[in-house]
Amino acid sequence: MSPRSVETNEEMRAQSRERILAAALEVFAEKGYHEATISDITARAGVSRGLITYYFPGKQRLVDELLDRYLDGVAGVLDVTGTPDERLAAIIDAILHAAATTVGVQRMALSLVVNPATHPLFAAAEARKEERLLSLEDGLRDLFAARGAEDPALEEVLLRSVLEGVIFKTAVYADQYPTERIRHRLYAMYGLPRPTTPLLHADPPPVGRMRASRPAD
Repeated sequence: MSPRSVETNEEMRAQSRERILAAALEVFAEKGYHEATISDITARAGVSRGLITYYFPGKQRLVDELLDRYLDGVAGVLDVTGTPDERLAAIIDAILHAAATTVGVQRMALSLVVNPATHPLFAAAEARKEERLLSLEDGLRDLFAARGAEDPALEEVLLRSVLEGVIFKTAVYADQYPTERIRHRLYAMYGLPRPTTPLLHADPPPVGRMRASRPAD
């Protein structure tokens, strides 16, 4: 049997890292940072403990990698083109879609933020990505200025507050959250043309009382 090529080895290593990160995300979202163990992640990923510690020597390294990716994704929503209205619509859609389709990472981030013992982990990740996050804030202000807003800085704070609330609610209520209706309401609030295609393929749930899902027994 011929030896594997360098490219094949690199691809296998990349796949192993991704499998470990995906398993860690699931475990952190379900159990929280302190209750999760490397053994839990090992079992979920179906790999040896030695392989996990080879790539990530400790839980904090796993969380750091997951948070860095999460914040890069948040900052990346500004990388859209078009008119100011088209860009604002695309940013709203990107955040709503990410909130609805990446519930695990939202729950992990939320659990880190609200727990005083783990908040420093999230704060450290924000510090690492400070330049990109500041660029996001400045970009949103420029966008609202281009739309003729009287106070672009206030509009930036308002939009981020609304979208962060959407992320929080989606993380808690998941499929019960009326994402499509919220999307239409946001479009109307900013005077954007009504969207003609659904953001998500599933039928939107009726608006009513939402209850947090109970963990499985």
